[in-house]
Amino acid sequence: MSTTRPIKISNGRIITPYRLLRHATLLVSEGRIAAISEGDIEAPEALVIDAAGRYVAPGFIDIHVHGGGGHDFMDGTEEAFHTIAKFHTRHGTTAMTPTTLSCGKEELLAVLETYQRVSGQPGHGAQFIGMHLEGPYFAMNQRGAQDARYIRNPDPAEYRELTTRFPFIRRWSAAPELPGALDLADWLRGKGILPALAHTEALYDEVLQAFERGYTHATHLYSMMLGVTRRGATRYAGAIEAAFLIDEMTVEIIADGIHLPPPLLQLVCKIKGPGRTALITDAMRGAGMPPGESILGARHNGLPVIIEDGVAKLPDRSAFAGSVATADRLVRNMIQLAGQPVADAVRMMTSTPAAIMGVGDRKGSLLPGKDADIVLFDDQVNIHVTIAGGNIVYTKEVYA
Repeated sequence: MSTTRPIKISNGRIITPYRLLRHATLLVSEGRIAAISEGDIEAPEALVIDAAGRYVAPGFIDIHVHGGGGHDFMDGTEEAFHTIAKFHTRHGTTAMTPTTLSCGKEELLAVLETYQRVSGQPGHGAQFIGMHLEGPYFAMNQRGAQDARYIRNPDPAEYRELTTRFPFIRRWSAAPELPGALDLADWLRGKGILPALAHTEALYDEVLQAFERGYTHATHLYSMMLGVTRRGATRYAGAIEAAFLIDEMTVEIIADGIHLPPPLLQLVCKIKGPGRTALITDAMRGAGMPPGESILGARHNGLPVIIEDGVAKLPDRSAFAGSVATADRLVRNMIQLAGQPVADAVRMMTSTPAAIMGVGDRKGSLLPGKDADIVLFDDQVNIHVTIAGGNIVYTKEVYA
C-alpha cells in the first residue's frame, strides 16, 4: 500500500542498534525514518499503526536468494523478479540481492538485462540492492547442485565485460584456489564488488592468501567447502576452519535448521558472533510452495528437484539442492534453535548483511534519516507488517 502520508507506528518494542525501547513510537516521512521516541510523537496527519506491543525491527536483508513463490531469478522474466520480491515481503524481507546460478553467458546476460529493466520500475515488494553472481568459477568436486556443464575457471574477458556493462553487480562468489581467481578478486575489488569464496576445495593457506586479496566473505558456510581434511597421513585445515580463524572474515549461514543443525548454528554464533554472521535464505523457487517436484534454476532448463522435509533435494535424495527458507524462519530458528537473543538474531538479518553489502549507511538499522525499511513481528516471529522504502508492502491487518 503506497501512501504519501507519514506513518506513525505506536506502542511497539523498537529494536535500535543500542537498546530495546518499550512502548515506543516511530515516525516515517517521505520514505525515511523521521523520528523515534520512547513516548508519543505528535503527527495528527499520519497513518497510525498500533504495534500492540510487537517488536518493531529493521526490515530483513537477504543477500543470497534465488527465488520463491514458484519463480526463480534465472527465469529471466520481469514477472519472476516482481513475484519473488513481493513473496518475500510476507516474511519480513525489505531488501535483497537477486542471485544467479552457473549458466551459459547468453542466459546470464538475459537475467542481468532483466534486472536492469526492473530496478528502475516502481515496485511493491522488497528492494533490489544489486546482483550476486554465484558461479560459474567453482571447483568441480564442490559444485553441489550447480550445473556441471558451465563450471569453469575465471575468464578475464568475461568478468571484465560483465562488471563494466552491468555496474549493479555487487558480489561474485567463486572458488579462490582456481587459476586466475586471485586476479578476479583484484578486478572485483577495484570495481567495488565483493568477492566471496564458495564451492571451493581451498585449504587454510589458500583461503588466507585469498582473504588478503579480497575474498573477505564466505558464501553459505559449511555448504560445499572443506573442513579438516587428510592428504596422505597429514591433516589440513580447510575453508571452514579458515573462516573461523580469520577474525575479520564475514560468513553467511542458511539457518533453516536443516543445512546446519542447531549445534553448528550455535558454534558459528559462538565463534563469529552476530557482527560477522549474516543469515541467508538461499531460497529457490520452491519457497512458499507445497512439497513435491520443483526446478532449481531456470524453468526451461533447470535441475529437477524434490521439495520435502523443509528443504530441496536432488531426485535421488543424495544431497540437498537448495533451500526453501524464508527470512522470518531464519530469525525464529536463531532464537529457538541457537538460543540467540532476539536483538542478535535480528542483527544477523539486518545490520550485518547491510554492512557486508556496503549499504549500512542507509539500511539495516532503525535510526532517524535511514530508509524506512521496517518489520513488525510478534514473539513467535510471525510477520504482521512489512514496510519497504516507506511503503506498506505487506500487512495482516487493515490500516486506514
